[in-house]
Amino acid sequence: MNGTPDAVVVGAGPNGLAGALRLAAAGLSVRVVERGERAGGGLRTEEVTLPGYRHDICASVHPMAATAPFFREFDLASRGVRLLQPEINFAHPLDGGRAALSHHSLEQTAAGLGRDERGYRRLFGPLLRQADEITDFFLTSAFRRLPPVKGFAGIAGFGLQGLPSVGWLARRYFDDDEARALIAGAAAHGMLDLSRPLTAALGMFLGMMSHHHGWPLIEGGSQQLADAMVTALEQQGGEVVTGHEVTDLREFDGVPAVLLDTSPSAFVAMAGNQVTDGYRRWVKRYKHGPGVFKVDWALSEPVPWTDPDVRRAGTVHVAGTMEETIAGEAAPAAGRITDKPYVLAVQPTVVDPSRAPDGGHVFWAYVHVPHGSTVDMTEAIEAQVERFAPGFRDTILARHTMHAGEMERWNPNDVGGDISNGEASLRQMLARPVPRWNTYKTPVRGTYLASSATPPGPAVHGHCGDNAARVALREVFGIRDAPALRPAPRP
Repeated sequence: MNGTPDAVVVGAGPNGLAGALRLAAAGLSVRVVERGERAGGGLRTEEVTLPGYRHDICASVHPMAATAPFFREFDLASRGVRLLQPEINFAHPLDGGRAALSHHSLEQTAAGLGRDERGYRRLFGPLLRQADEITDFFLTSAFRRLPPVKGFAGIAGFGLQGLPSVGWLARRYFDDDEARALIAGAAAHGMLDLSRPLTAALGMFLGMMSHHHGWPLIEGGSQQLADAMVTALEQQGGEVVTGHEVTDLREFDGVPAVLLDTSPSAFVAMAGNQVTDGYRRWVKRYKHGPGVFKVDWALSEPVPWTDPDVRRAGTVHVAGTMEETIAGEAAPAAGRITDKPYVLAVQPTVVDPSRAPDGGHVFWAYVHVPHGSTVDMTEAIEAQVERFAPGFRDTILARHTMHAGEMERWNPNDVGGDISNGEASLRQMLARPVPRWNTYKTPVRGTYLASSATPPGPAVHGHCGDNAARVALREVFGIRDAPALRPAPRP
């Protein structure tokens, strides 16, 4: 690309690349600038333990990539990105060799929950019937318009029922440990104290996704999705420049539109005195949540879970009962370390043997820790896994660990190890990152925030970037109806 582009995107994570693709679809020249040596952000896949063992550094399981409107339009299959569905989407082992299992089938899942079968159907049946309307509304509207008539009842019902805590929801619908643990384990992905409002919505939404388009992994690793997005952009004349850290927005003087897939504080630092004092104060008030401590393992064999069904699950929530899960998440939210944390684990080679040499396996897990913590949680994590999979430590060939500070050094958007780029509380989901109607727009003319610090928030769905690009197209280029993404070239 020669000369000044029409638009620059800072940050080559999934949101930045999604925004770039929408701008390029309008015929604009687009340059993406990335600090790292490879594009991807949270979609990076690396060999961090042993040669041939490929580990997803952050995002690994992709229910949103399977169902989000942006990626449906992008058409992953036509770009060579293959989603692999495990037999069991997620499992929650319990003491005594028991486990709660979330299958793709709602009926099969409910049937495995004993006397809570009816309650599970009553909760998730209506959600599943309007899953597309619920998903599309919350991802594309940025909470700034009324639900459509067709999906109004389902969307409103989801919103109202999702406002309380997940403990309240679980006790309302379920009587036994299995069903309660299943929904609490899903809700804990949100990195919130589970006694807080909105955690019911997290459990409901991720449970619904399990029965809608599943919780798939990407064959070969999450990096495959980032690489496909880069290729699609380059096919349209766009470019991605890696290994360049942006520290001053004046670098882009003369560029009509700039999208930032960064944290709000990084934007303020780059903007300098171009930012108003009021906006700067609001960004200082923006709260980041707990960090994560992550372990990647290379294994000689699959994890020997006591319940053999757990060995078929892509994702495993290792925490015990709902009460233990709630206690495990209350600790980091209060700035404390616990020796019995909620462990979120993924077994990629259950569905994707290409991630490891013949006979080998990869496995990873993380726990939530106080913001910025550098405490080594390896022993606590492995003890929790060993509790439900005796002999697990004997399968370990190598491990690689990252504490919350190292997570931020890997990806500066993970401030203090917060992989959500801001706490996903009720207030911050409605006013993210500042309380203004158009949260993508910044005080700097032609500059827009496009990261997961804007609605609809964290996860690999692309809509923070896509929504920001639509605002830029309208305000900077006068294009009110954003053009469709260009299809993949025919082979």
